[in-house]
Amino acid sequence: MKPVLGIVLALSILVIPASAQREVTYDVSFPRPEHHEAEISMTVDGTRSGELVEFRMSRTSPGRYALHEFAKNVYSVEAHDGSGAILDIERPNPHQWNVVATGNKVVLRYTLFADRAGGTYSGIDRTHAHLNIPATFMFARQFSDVPIRVSFSLPNESWKVATQLVPTANETVFTAPDLYYFLDSPIEISDHDVRSWNVEMGDRSTTVNLVVHHAESEVEVDTYYDMARKVVDEEVAVFEALPENDYGTYTFLADYLPHVAGDGMEHRNSTYIVSTRPLSTGARRNLGTLAHEYFHQWNVERLRPSDLEPFDFEEANMTGELWFSEGFTSYYTALVMRRTGINSDSEFASSIGGAVNAVVNLPGRKYFSAREMSMQAPFVDAARSVDPTNRDNTFISYYTFGNAIGLGLDLTLRSAFPGTTLDHYMQLLWRKYGETEIPFTSSDLRNALYELVNDRAFADGIFDNYIEGHEAFDYSTLLARAGFHVRQRYDNRPFLGAQLEEEDGGVIVAGPTLETGTLYAAGVGQGDTIVQLNQTLVTDLEQLGALLDDIAPGDTVSITYTQRGDTYTSSVPVAENMTLEVVTFEDAGMELSETQIAFRNEWLRSRVK
Repeated sequence: MKPVLGIVLALSILVIPASAQREVTYDVSFPRPEHHEAEISMTVDGTRSGELVEFRMSRTSPGRYALHEFAKNVYSVEAHDGSGAILDIERPNPHQWNVVATGNKVVLRYTLFADRAGGTYSGIDRTHAHLNIPATFMFARQFSDVPIRVSFSLPNESWKVATQLVPTANETVFTAPDLYYFLDSPIEISDHDVRSWNVEMGDRSTTVNLVVHHAESEVEVDTYYDMARKVVDEEVAVFEALPENDYGTYTFLADYLPHVAGDGMEHRNSTYIVSTRPLSTGARRNLGTLAHEYFHQWNVERLRPSDLEPFDFEEANMTGELWFSEGFTSYYTALVMRRTGINSDSEFASSIGGAVNAVVNLPGRKYFSAREMSMQAPFVDAARSVDPTNRDNTFISYYTFGNAIGLGLDLTLRSAFPGTTLDHYMQLLWRKYGETEIPFTSSDLRNALYELVNDRAFADGIFDNYIEGHEAFDYSTLLARAGFHVRQRYDNRPFLGAQLEEEDGGVIVAGPTLETGTLYAAGVGQGDTIVQLNQTLVTDLEQLGALLDDIAPGDTVSITYTQRGDTYTSSVPVAENMTLEVVTFEDAGMELSETQIAFRNEWLRSRVK
């Protein structure tokens, strides 16, 4: 997010005397880390007697598009004036505490409970304080454009503070120019290891800090550091440009511990990457998250959809361009991991195969286009609800959908316009909208593709058919040019189309049934019990599998099941398991031509000079 003076908030209009020095200060301590609590004191300086100060907890967080209601973990709230006298608090809604100032200062104190160390929430325990700002700090609406200072009292002398906030001479005190930057600046406080290096491109340079909180030896950190440097260099080479980090640094905040939640979350000059996988066994998978989040400092942090700028911390944020911002980033995650040589051709094939299969085979594509899937983010982006949905049939993640579109567009460009690639498209967009930080629209993306290839029909066809329409690229033909084979994973296998589990001596349907499966055609739904298959009693999963071994796709099968207390029997054709996978020609035992070798090498070679 671009740092701006101001924030999307319902600001109260109030004339403040020029002599009033308006500033917000936070003092944070952790007297009970074993109980996941922090004590936070927020001081608002520069108030005027009679001024209404609206204290709020955010409802959203940068990189998340759904509501998360962080106020639920705040309690023991009290307000004082500058002399310590208690001030009354009014609660106009669940997220807000109103205080009327009696002088030039209001102090608000509260306790925060935090026990989910991930990309969105905060986590406090005896090992660290993992702080995402919207989940941790209240803010004052009328003070969104004033400087912020935050200081920490650390419970352990070995703990250090790592953040994209502006450091001061005191290692536990940091500043932010305004609220918008502050809310986008996660903080890791722990006994962590740090590796730093300088990255240069043209006349621009950045110090990259790899902060790793872990429970292993420094050998694992050093190995991971070497791989991380390769990823960073390869992603800089994609854009042939380095973003201007606001204070000359970019910081990876990595928590690799068994008790964290797991996630990755981009920010303007830093990212949280969190996983339960230790570096000794999960370094490469963890590195995929690092690659994804670092790519975001171009794609979404600066090359940004107009719908997300400025970000709204009080309402859900919706855009139709997450297929690009998240999906293309996912495509480049796999591509960069291959270009660095960290992953092999076979591993790259496996990574893109999942996206190809989902977009080709899942029924969701007929319900929503890639743009429309992006607009579902407020309902699916770590959002929680108790009522069931039909998303197994109607939704494909915009990460996955956009990944497949990026793959299809890259290969189509390389085939239709030799010498032109998706890298060139990203570079053009960066120059027009990223470097300049001018938020883009869907029309801007369409017009930039036209500008790249100078073919209006081609650009319109891509957007009309694959992004705003419901078609899928011909991945078999496109990938074959690079010596990758798209094939069915299973040969002549029945497809029930649901997750099954054993319960009480029977087999139940544990998840929604897919429209493309046999069970859906028979009327079977989630929670039903399969009683008989072709008049044979079904007792467990192993026995059901044996029965299916004698059935071929296209055969008519009789299914007896119970649904909400009643028993039904249906006879339906057996669906075929059409799951696709992508493999190299070599792994498929197919001959690879010199032309295919050249195409693949040009596509997957390193761009680092």
